[in-house]
Amino acid sequence: MQSGVFLGSVFSTLKKRYFWISLLFWLAMVAPAQAALILRVAVQDGASQIKVGSSTKAAIRDGSGRNLGELSANSSQSAQLRSGTVAIGRWAANQVWIEPTGNGYVWIGDRWYRGRTLLVPQKGGLTAINYVDIEQYLYSVLGAEMSGNWPQEALKAQAVAARSYAIHQRLKSETDLYDVDSTQYSQVYKGLQTESSGTYSAVDATAGQVLAYNGQIILAAFHSASGGHTENVEDVWTEPLPYLRAVPDFDQGAPVYQWKENFSRAQISNRISGVGNVISMKPERTTAHGSVLKMKVVGDGGSRVMTGADLRRVLNLRSTRFTVIPQYAGGGNPRNSGQAPTGFQVAGKGFGHAVGMSQWGAYNLARQGYGYQQILLHYYRGATLARIAVQ
Repeated sequence: MQSGVFLGSVFSTLKKRYFWISLLFWLAMVAPAQAALILRVAVQDGASQIKVGSSTKAAIRDGSGRNLGELSANSSQSAQLRSGTVAIGRWAANQVWIEPTGNGYVWIGDRWYRGRTLLVPQKGGLTAINYVDIEQYLYSVLGAEMSGNWPQEALKAQAVAARSYAIHQRLKSETDLYDVDSTQYSQVYKGLQTESSGTYSAVDATAGQVLAYNGQIILAAFHSASGGHTENVEDVWTEPLPYLRAVPDFDQGAPVYQWKENFSRAQISNRISGVGNVISMKPERTTAHGSVLKMKVVGDGGSRVMTGADLRRVLNLRSTRFTVIPQYAGGGNPRNSGQAPTGFQVAGKGFGHAVGMSQWGAYNLARQGYGYQQILLHYYRGATLARIAVQ
């Protein structure tokens, strides 16, 4: 069954005048059409066992909806994979639903969540999928990705970006089981733990609002801080997108605006394989704003060219916007003496991939009095604000 989603676009001016037009989209619903847009979030994936429970009495059903039994309120059970089925206590089925009664919450792993839970065998273990109203999902995401104490206009901008990202991923999901996971690879989601009055206010104030470009909900990527300037998306990933363009950031003063990491020669050599003891690291290609695309690493046993993303991963850096400074014994810089460095200092800027909205930039802009619409349309160039309604 299909569900209609209507978008009313908002065009922002510096004078804060907005004009609405109507657009029409269709979303393929996994569940029957209803007033709420339900998101499927993989909370645990391929686990050997998962603790599940409910704050109220909960029905246990199989994948076809047949009633298997009942969980009592505020109790938990350990779900396990048994002979290819999901086993909870004396019950077993190919798939198992945990459905709280009333306005109950579900317990998954180590915390409470809204909605209901589907347990399925996957990856040699169990995957727990939280089916939750997207607006209630965002109550948690905002507190996990920002802080409920941040300025409301920054939180509203995050709410619209996160809602857009979730729906975009829902439409593009490569698996039939879930739309997003609960980690930073999608959006951080921690259930009731990160909800607060600040996140409730921001989500409710922007209910149903998304970002669109040419009649499509955009990939509203965001990151913590860029270090002064965001990046064009094709310089970081692959596909160029007209709304993810490099723009000046306003993240000055953020805790991650600038940072340094120090490595001994042995530490960095142990993390970078195939070159022996590292002697030098020199960028071969960077973006216009200083992010490393490729760097040549030379050692006493060979050399290799690594991507900035790979170096960020193996060195556990905050971003790919960095320079490497060799360190020498006694603090000198014997450039022509042939002396090998004793270590390397990595001086960087920003935290994250630097594509799309900067969260610390949004924070600073909100504190300067800018509205969430202006913040969003600065970081997502040419996009328009839109409203969805599920029927």
